[in-house]
Amino acid sequence: MVIITLQREKCIGCNYCAEFAPEFFRMSKKDGKTVLLKSTDKKGFFTLKTPREEAFDPAEKAAKACPVNIISVKTV
Repeated sequence: MVIITLQREKCIGCNYCAEFAPEFFRMSKKDGKTVLLKSTDKKGFFTLKTPREEAFDPAEKAAKACPVNIISVKTV
């Protein structure tokens, strides 16, 4: 299980996450911030849980590229 978490309010709209992991991230046309697709919001933390282990690498690249460090990725 791969768990991806995004603190959306702190997003600066750099677009790196959408470039490295387009299957998980998209840029909002409304406010220019990233959206974690198919995620649930809990107090500003958007979380996606997926059983696909191959999701880890692109999500991890997106997390490392994020200049404001608002993406976390872990496996359980």
